[in-house]
Amino acid sequence: MGALEATRSAVGPAMLSLGAPEPAASAVAGAAAGLTAAVAAQVVWTPVDVISQRLMVQGNPCPASRYHGGLDAFRKIVASDGLRGLYRGFAMSILTYAPSNAVWWATYSLSQKAIWSGIGCYLCQYGVGVHEIDDGEGDTSLQPNCKTLMVVQGASAAMAGGAAALVTMPLDTIKTRMQVMDGHGEPITIGRTVRKLIKEGGWGACYRGLGPRWASMSLSATAMITTYEFLKRLSAKKGHESGAVP
Repeated sequence: MGALEATRSAVGPAMLSLGAPEPAASAVAGAAAGLTAAVAAQVVWTPVDVISQRLMVQGNPCPASRYHGGLDAFRKIVASDGLRGLYRGFAMSILTYAPSNAVWWATYSLSQKAIWSGIGCYLCQYGVGVHEIDDGEGDTSLQPNCKTLMVVQGASAAMAGGAAALVTMPLDTIKTRMQVMDGHGEPITIGRTVRKLIKEGGWGACYRGLGPRWASMSLSATAMITTYEFLKRLSAKKGHESGAVP
């Protein structure tokens, strides 16, 4: 999130200074921030992902199992393949999660704008989900309350999760296959993985599990973004209060 916020705060104003319209600048800033965050996260996450995928593929542990827990899997992978083994599929992870994050954050930004443009007039007209604030000098304005913000952000996150799942599902399928395939002494490449996958089930095999992935990404994104945005508002409020002159 640190890489994401730093990139978004730098790219957004830069796009506006170049004359880009605000919606386009927001979408580009979100996409660039998503790319940066994905690369930073995969440096840490790929080894964890490789180990968890190996353990899931082997099923329930038993005396004949190859791996007996995460630490045992870590030691055996490093012993057989070196540190490179922990980063098997790293390039594919970047190719999967960088576009996924870019699509997610760009769609999230555009979805919020679309939802607010659709319901904003209704909320202001009927006073639903908004509260009045004092702008000083007798002026007042309406702002959405916390519940309304969370509903809109949650809906936007669900839409963004669905879009990201649809776009990146083939890449994620290929990445997972690369992480769990037994190469039998031969290098495991993207091309070899794709050929084997298509041979097994055609291009449709790349979209196996799309429904569960769509639901998983939408639900997890909704939970993540509502919590993240709430903490941002809370931090901003505390910072404003601590900086206020008594």
